[in-house]
Amino acid sequence: MADATNIPSRRKVLECMTWAGAAAVWTVAGGVPRSSLIGVGTAQAAEATGELTFMQISDSHIGFHAAPNMDTPGTLKEAVALVRQQRGDSALMIHTGDVSHLSADSQFDTAWQLVGESGLQTHYVPGEHDVLIDDGKAFFARFTPGAPRGWYSFDERGVHFVGLNNVQNLKAGGLGNLGADQLAWLKDDLAGRSASQPIVVFAHVPLWTVAPQWGWGTDDGAQAIDLLKRFGSVTVLNGHIHQIMQKVEGTVAFHTARSTAFPQPVPGTAPSPGPMKDVPADKLRSMLGIDKVMYVPGKQPLAIVDTPLGA
Repeated sequence: MADATNIPSRRKVLECMTWAGAAAVWTVAGGVPRSSLIGVGTAQAAEATGELTFMQISDSHIGFHAAPNMDTPGTLKEAVALVRQQRGDSALMIHTGDVSHLSADSQFDTAWQLVGESGLQTHYVPGEHDVLIDDGKAFFARFTPGAPRGWYSFDERGVHFVGLNNVQNLKAGGLGNLGADQLAWLKDDLAGRSASQPIVVFAHVPLWTVAPQWGWGTDDGAQAIDLLKRFGSVTVLNGHIHQIMQKVEGTVAFHTARSTAFPQPVPGTAPSPGPMKDVPADKLRSMLGIDKVMYVPGKQPLAIVDTPLGA
């Protein structure tokens, strides 16, 4: 259980951090996933063909109100409008965490209402900002009903989705953690499934190690990946780092999403993660854009085409 006496200090640290973004549309055709990123402000429609299409948003941080984004509800509303415009025949949407900024009920209310305007059934996993109060009970009750610890799975048109919680008791700057109970559950959940079934895993913190010095990784993520390696098509979706990074290991493709605010620095370009406060307002959209990502069996890495909105 989280120590309630630590909440103010954790909040103070988290209040200093901001986030970046857009939404992504995913299509699974013949067990092969590909994505097109929906940049805030674009009118370009994403393709909506294939066996299964779904949307992804992340890191809305409702409740953050400081430079350079004074209106996170506004940017989330803009992203949701693009989801409505471009969703095509999408079956669902996933939100990969940090729905709120400080776990306040009012922030959850606003996010719930705005995301609901997408018209899509949305599946959530918690970010560290969502579990600051009472060990996240308010978040789980509203956003993961039936899964009081924040991990669960479901099937949609032959694709198996697994939502994981790797932010419980996350220390500022520390790596994410799944824990023995969740890993045991994941092993049981995957047992008996055909290796040919496409698997989509989504969690907040990347399951692969992006920048350990910044806490951008999951300390026991490799154990989860080991359980997934026998499957022929695995896609792991995360948020948290507010920028697109991708990696392929065998049949496992990793993809981190942007958020609905703004970017954090690339590791190695700044002393620490956090807001890129010096981005001029008229340059912000040049840092957002549309990414089209295609995963072709037998070809590595992923093929990526990036089109900045300000181009």
